[in-house]
Amino acid sequence: MDFLKLFLKLLGLAKDHYLDEGTPSARSERPSCPELRFTAPVVEVEKTPAQWEDYFREILKSEFPSYTFREKVKVTDLVGFVSEVCQLYTTRPEQAYKAEWGQPYTFVLESNGAPRAVVMLGSGHSHNENVKYLIARMYAQKLGLPYINFYTQMPNERAYVIERIRKFLN
Repeated sequence: MDFLKLFLKLLGLAKDHYLDEGTPSARSERPSCPELRFTAPVVEVEKTPAQWEDYFREILKSEFPSYTFREKVKVTDLVGFVSEVCQLYTTRPEQAYKAEWGQPYTFVLESNGAPRAVVMLGSGHSHNENVKYLIARMYAQKLGLPYINFYTQMPNERAYVIERIRKFLN
């Protein structure tokens, strides 16, 4: 061994089978490395609220042609201006809410001029906890309408959306 190989070996920077490549046993011991390929990560571009509405509008038009739908429908357009106030929380009976405070329904599906279901689009994990959405959901339940909500931070693949709406309509 020459001086450089001995020095590297003492430092622990090289192993015998890499230094003595001339021996047949050293060549067979060398581990094979798979070829490394760099693949760029797939970056999914988030849709804007308008793009989500376009996406759902197209699904409703093409997959549910027997229904008409209205967009951004105020809660009071369905229930009227009711004088009652409702309670959302049993632990806070002093807090009462009115229908006009509810989040407008993104889509209302109608058949024969009567509402049949509401579709709500919401973003963030607080969508179900947001008081405006809770008011809208409660009044949909009072009217006996299915309340179908979709989170826009989720993929909402076409087949999933169609299946879920059909499930609520049947």
